[in-house]
Amino acid sequence: MNHFLGFTDWIFVILYLLVIAGVSVWSIRKTKNTTSDYFLANRNLGWFVIGASILASNVGSEHIVGLAGSAANSGTVLGHYELHSWIVLILGWVFVPFYLRSAVYTMPEFLERRFNPQSRRLLSIIQLFSYVIAKASVTIFAGALVFNQFLGVDFWTGAIILVVVTGIYTVLGGLHAVMYTEAIQAIVLLCGSAFLLFFGLREVGGWHSLMNSIPTEKLNMFRSMSDPEYPWLGILLASPIVGIWYWCTDQHIVQRCLAAKNEKEARRGTIFAAFLKLLPFFIFLVPGLIALALHAQGKLDLKDTNAAFPELVKQLMPVGLRGLLAGGLLAALMSSLASVYNACSTLYTIDIYKKSHPDASEKKLVSVGRIATVVIVLLGMAWIPLMEKVSKTSLYDYIQSVQSYLAPPIAAVFLFGVFFRRLNGKGAYAALVSGFIVGLLKLVLQIFRDNLEPGGLLHQFATINFLYFCIYLFVFSVLVMVGVSLTSDKPSEEQLKGLTFATTVASDKASSRASWNKWDVVLSFIVVAVIISIFIYFSPLGIAR
Repeated sequence: MNHFLGFTDWIFVILYLLVIAGVSVWSIRKTKNTTSDYFLANRNLGWFVIGASILASNVGSEHIVGLAGSAANSGTVLGHYELHSWIVLILGWVFVPFYLRSAVYTMPEFLERRFNPQSRRLLSIIQLFSYVIAKASVTIFAGALVFNQFLGVDFWTGAIILVVVTGIYTVLGGLHAVMYTEAIQAIVLLCGSAFLLFFGLREVGGWHSLMNSIPTEKLNMFRSMSDPEYPWLGILLASPIVGIWYWCTDQHIVQRCLAAKNEKEARRGTIFAAFLKLLPFFIFLVPGLIALALHAQGKLDLKDTNAAFPELVKQLMPVGLRGLLAGGLLAALMSSLASVYNACSTLYTIDIYKKSHPDASEKKLVSVGRIATVVIVLLGMAWIPLMEKVSKTSLYDYIQSVQSYLAPPIAAVFLFGVFFRRLNGKGAYAALVSGFIVGLLKLVLQIFRDNLEPGGLLHQFATINFLYFCIYLFVFSVLVMVGVSLTSDKPSEEQLKGLTFATTVASDKASSRASWNKWDVVLSFIVVAVIISIFIYFSPLGIAR
């Protein structure tokens, strides 16, 4: 047994688990007899819960450990993916009005409203597939590692316990339980990581000492165009494509906004989430730089950069606070798994089961949703052995590359769909089908690239930089969608009503305008200004010493 956590630390961990259990029981006792209640918390949540839940859904244990490990290895370059707060604002300002007016439960359902049923079914399949290979499996695997390192519990035992516990309160409580526990978990996670940042900066001698001890090239977020992994143009264009898919169209994020009382609460929830999303750059990525600096100073034995975060916790955190951070990491694991479970059950129940069983009762649909969640739990547990084959590489890099192969066609269809009324269902479906096939082909060939003939066409395709491939696939998807749409019939005005900017009626525009004020705009601009400042600071101009 690992004695990393002392008696006081365990008190913190146990207290945390008791609080989560209490909130879960309170939520489970609430009525869950309708699909609106079970899947969307009866559409009655406020901005604070929405914003905190969005961040908690985003940040998992693989995110924390992987991001710190990537920073210790590659520097700040992957911070591009952590400065997506401006894309969270796009969710609130651009997409939320359309989503709420359509009163949909899922993103595929919205796609059916805008385009056709075929697009809905295909997106459901793609999203469920992406959750298996890029969310649930990775989160369970990384979470089990964290559980083993921090609590000294056997890898498999830890994975099974946490997956089952998370599955139980997700199955019984629905989105209501998920979102309220996530709000608590987000606070615990941020506080614990902030303490680690404080102790780390104190140990390394302060911010300026940290900046001076890190090689300039590792502080630069804009690498040379000749950089084989992260050329600046590639990451500058590719990360927003993935970001739009993730933050604006992905079920497990957008579902939080769909549960809002109204458009005002949903938008303010995204603004709050945008501010919270600024924090991971400092409390998850910067500790990786601190570990690198302490290693250079001989104060930290960093044999494996992926161990940067847990090593800092072991050496720097005082007794008691270790337990707080351990609880935060448990929170990250549980909240990420819970959001994936709930999103998957919603997608399956609403977009697949209900479509083939239109007369199913509300009670039956909730039961199907619970069964679907159990199935997802079992699939996640079954996938753990396969994830060991991926552990030799950076989990964070793995996530970004997989998302780069799946996100572009979906991002293209949603983004262009709300801006251009001429695009039709045939164009959207063609883009989704062709884009998914090309992306899946790239993923498969990359896995088996060592078995391909070096220099051959397939090998060249398999070894295209994932950032550039993301851009190419996005452009390809747009061209297919536009080309097919222009050579086929226009969509009807009735089908487009309220689903594009050009077809939004005056009353809806007025209602949307009444849902925000100058402070919403000011706060949004502050978020953008902070992001620009960070980019400048970690650019060749800002890091010149």
